[in-house]
Amino acid sequence: MIRVSISKNYDSTGRRIFLTVKIYTDGACRGNPGPGGWGVYMRWNGHEKDLSGHEDHTTNNRMELTAVIRGIAALTKRSHVEIYTDSKYVQQGVTEWLAGWKARGWRTAAKKPVKNQDLWQELDALLPHHDISFHWVKGHNGHPENDRADRLATGAIQKK
Repeated sequence: MIRVSISKNYDSTGRRIFLTVKIYTDGACRGNPGPGGWGVYMRWNGHEKDLSGHEDHTTNNRMELTAVIRGIAALTKRSHVEIYTDSKYVQQGVTEWLAGWKARGWRTAAKKPVKNQDLWQELDALLPHHDISFHWVKGHNGHPENDRADRLATGAIQKK
């Protein structure tokens, strides 16, 4: 018997293709700072996965960043990734500010240390491994996937 193995990583012409993964993220905090949670809802090829976690003492921005980091880190193969966040801090940080921070030695344009530098560096290290685009969505506005990520984040605080 002859078995034919077809890799999902190549098309019929032998060109490399990548899985497309949509990642919806949210962070939440009870008090800022205070106990916080992060939530991730992932979708790809008819599959879905929820991720969440909490920290005892944190900020909302740290939870927003952590959600994105955990979502990307959960990927096991190089992928096309669409990240949807309701955090302008995350979206603008990646698309507008990150390159400048790095060029200035992790300083802002005002020459102050970048807040949450540890998380920004962790996120920056993950970015080259995937083809990633960031999209901002308005939070708490009836966006089902964003609402799901929000429920995961707020639920993670409750579990503590």
